[in-house]
Amino acid sequence: MQKIILFSVLALCFACNSSKGRQSKIEDLSGTWLPVRQEYAGAALPAAVYKNQQLIIRDHLYTVIAESTDKGEFSYGGGKMDIYGKDGVNAGKHYTAIYKLENGELTICYNLAGDSYPEGFQTRPATKLFLSVFKKG
Repeated sequence: MQKIILFSVLALCFACNSSKGRQSKIEDLSGTWLPVRQEYAGAALPAAVYKNQQLIIRDHLYTVIAESTDKGEFSYGGGKMDIYGKDGVNAGKHYTAIYKLENGELTICYNLAGDSYPEGFQTRPATKLFLSVFKKG
C-alpha cells in the first residue's frame, strides 16, 4: 500500500512539473487571436498598424486578416513552427518561427527569410525577424 501511495505522489509531482514545459496542443492554439504587440527588425510597430489584424487557427490551418487575407497551413512542435503560405500574397512561401503560449498570450517570433529558426523572442536591426504577441479575441 505504501508503494502505491508513494508512486501516486511521485506521479502527481512529475505531472505538475512537466505541465510547466508541456507541449501546446492544437486545441490550445485554435481560435481567433488579436495582436497586442508587434515589432520588426528591432523596432516596435505602432498599434495603428495591427489594430485590425487577426490570426485565426483551426487545426493545422491558419488565416491572417490584415491588409489582405493570407491562408495556409503550419506544423509545430518543440516550440518551433513551419508555416506554408497557400493563398494570398504569401502563397508558396515558407516561414520558420518559434512560439510560446503563456498566461493567455501566444507569442510568435517569425524569421521572414525562412532560412533558420529565431534564437529568441526578440528582433534585431538588420534582420528579417518579426515578433507578434497575441491574445484570444
